[in-house]
Amino acid sequence: MTQRVVFIGAAGEMCRLAIERFAKAGGDWSLTLCDIRPELLEPLARKLPAGLATVRRLDLYNRENLLEVISGAALVVLGAGPYIRTSEPVIEACLEARVPYLDFDDDVESTTHALSLADRAKEAGIPIYVGCGASPGMSNVLAVDAASELDTVENIELGWVVGDERPNVGRAVLEHLMHIAAGECLTWENGGPVVHDSYVETAIMPMGGGMGDTLLYETAHPEPVTLPRKYPQAKRIRCLGGLDPMPFNGLARGLGLAIQNDKMTVKEAVDYIQEVLHNRFTDVTGLRHTLKGMRGQIRRGEMETGEMVKFLAKSTLRRRYPWRGGLLARVTGTRDGIPAVAIRRTPISGPDLYMANSMGGLTGTACAAFMLLALDEAGKRTGSFAPEDWADPQAFYAALERVGTPRKEIVESV
Repeated sequence: MTQRVVFIGAAGEMCRLAIERFAKAGGDWSLTLCDIRPELLEPLARKLPAGLATVRRLDLYNRENLLEVISGAALVVLGAGPYIRTSEPVIEACLEARVPYLDFDDDVESTTHALSLADRAKEAGIPIYVGCGASPGMSNVLAVDAASELDTVENIELGWVVGDERPNVGRAVLEHLMHIAAGECLTWENGGPVVHDSYVETAIMPMGGGMGDTLLYETAHPEPVTLPRKYPQAKRIRCLGGLDPMPFNGLARGLGLAIQNDKMTVKEAVDYIQEVLHNRFTDVTGLRHTLKGMRGQIRRGEMETGEMVKFLAKSTLRRRYPWRGGLLARVTGTRDGIPAVAIRRTPISGPDLYMANSMGGLTGTACAAFMLLALDEAGKRTGSFAPEDWADPQAFYAALERVGTPRKEIVESV
């Protein structure tokens, strides 16, 4: 019998890719594509197999309309961000309608809230799957896979890099970036939760995809909040991320601090970044804070002055950098009583690849794979779950292949 999958926020780049990749796996599904701007979905619906998808307008804050749309669905996928604003009303509707829920939430606050609803989800007889994207999501699975090599786990470090995607970055993504570029960063240190300042601590990570040793910044992501539930004896669990090229990190940090210090609003900062993404530097206030952030990088030895000059010159000439990015999990502990390190990472990246070709490619492809696993287990699980709670690494890698990912692009061990 045909089962229905509902996508909310389907016009977003990451959700659109999740839909396209999920469709490649086949299966007896009908897809309901929802967005507040349904006209943006018509080209996507035409690309999919005939009759597979229908398009609907939906304002996710309209509770009555939301309940009507999701009623009877096999799975509801929330792709609209930022999740600190969007996840609660959709999860509440799914609990009331008793339909399974899945998202790729990358905000700590909304992830924590979703996991706190485990008892209500059990009462409703449904699963709530949170963080089913790239980071969090695939990064958690890589960590579980790496940890399986060891007898004891002492430290877990997750790394992500996103490349130059000018000009195609949505406002929700930029709001999330501003949310994690400064302010509190809940992490796990000395065997317990602590609060750091986001984007301050750094580490060198041996990223794949041709990047090599890469300087990354500690960021306020959900992995250090969810993974300690599986590895409570770990001394440290943290998530580090970065943007490529390096000056983008100075831009993010400078604007994040401006917001934190009430020098700019989030809206003003996002408006300015969108100007930069279109290679314009007309906002003097935004430019001043950007340069301040980049000069901080130079002062701390994170990059050379020449890198900043090159970045500004190329931006003025409307030239982009080749896209590089990927995911990594590095786990340290012991094996047979001897200190050991296990690493899992995406092996290759670039604009011509299937998965690690953009932030949307990584997130959308991973989300489609998680969807397959969730639907394969329909009716078998109730409660709230982060990826490490339920997604077996080998089953996840197989699901990535089912949604079209070439095996050589999925994972390598180091």
